Amino acid sequence: MQTSEVNQVRRALQIGLVIVLAAAGVLAQDSKVFREGDTWVEQVTGTLSGARNLKLITDMGSVHVEGGSQSEITYTIVKRVHAYSEQDARREFETIRISAGNSGETAWIRGQSPRYSGRHDFGADFQVNVPNSIALVSAHTGGGNLAVRNIRGKLEAETGGGNVDLDNISDDIDAQSGGGNVTVGTVGAELKIETGGGRIHISNASGPVEAQSGGGNIEIGTCRQGAQVETGGGSISVGNCGGDLNAQTGGGSINAGQINGSAKLETGGGGIHLAGANGPVTAETGGGSLELYKMTHGAKAETGSGGIIAEFIGNGIDFGDSRLESASGDIRVFLPQNLPVTVYASVDVSDGHSIHTQFDDLKVSSEEDSDGMGGPRESYCQGKLNGGGRSLHVHTTTGSIDFVRTTASAGKPHD
Repeated sequence: MQTSEVNQVRRALQIGLVIVLAAAGVLAQDSKVFREGDTWVEQVTGTLSGARNLKLITDMGSVHVEGGSQSEITYTIVKRVHAYSEQDARREFETIRISAGNSGETAWIRGQSPRYSGRHDFGADFQVNVPNSIALVSAHTGGGNLAVRNIRGKLEAETGGGNVDLDNISDDIDAQSGGGNVTVGTVGAELKIETGGGRIHISNASGPVEAQSGGGNIEIGTCRQGAQVETGGGSISVGNCGGDLNAQTGGGSINAGQINGSAKLETGGGGIHLAGANGPVTAETGGGSLELYKMTHGAKAETGSGGIIAEFIGNGIDFGDSRLESASGDIRVFLPQNLPVTVYASVDVSDGHSIHTQFDDLKVSSEEDSDGMGGPRESYCQGKLNGGGRSLHVHTTTGSIDFVRTTASAGKPHD
């Protein structure tokens, strides 16, 4: 075939491609190849119109979706490869197939690379700009980082192992990573986050939060509704929470701020600190200390080998039956002077330990060891404060117990 005939065939194919792209809703698409240092780059750009939703799926590469004031969806896909020549590079680029189009109200972009197989000298990055009023973004990559910002619609996001970065998203979010870190800025609705092992950091969530990591730390600044948080072994930190908090870790510490609801805090071995809760508190650790402050509804707290500090506030209207227990540690209990409660306290081995109280209505007694040799004794404390009320059981095997009277208004130790 003559050169002129070859050119005519190429021209016909190009015209046909333009017709197909236009029918699919692709207004324009362009491609250029250039060298950047020791890497060859192909840059593919395109425009999609008339879509309320975006669906992006790629086998490889990072994905960045950014909302803005434009009315169309534009995309830039950058392929990179290490090759000896432009001709070799173009052959490699052809194995990364990029397709785009519209299906009803959904714009779609697809990246496929059968030859990728985890090669480090071979990649593609997707930058997509969408109207910030878009109703849904669904973005999936086989292994790169994923970032979505400034959209008012819903988000479904998944990466096989990269980091996830989300910010300024108004509707529901469901995001997953096979093992990368997850960073969330300000979000306005329900938030579900999961990573196989990375850390999770959430700054400000207006809706309910579910966050799960296979082993990384989890940090939440503010969640205006409830939060359910779980990690296989990292620490958990939650600032202010507008609803119930359920936090579990296989071995790290838990640090919770003011919780405007119930608090269920559980760790296999770290310490637990709670600034305050307006609902029932459950706190359990296999071996750390418990510091639980400003609790209005009572608490059930247990540690395998640490001490306990528990501060109760309020007038007892919402106070529930409570229990504080340590296998080996001191327990210090702050009670408001007007709280109606019935107290039962005991120390199993009180040799060198004792029960102290600032309340005259709490009577302390002890029992000699059964062998009569004056060895370790069991100590008890029992009584009704302000006529009695719901029960408060306090028990430690080896440790001291202190009952401290506080002012009813501030919950501070009484002078």
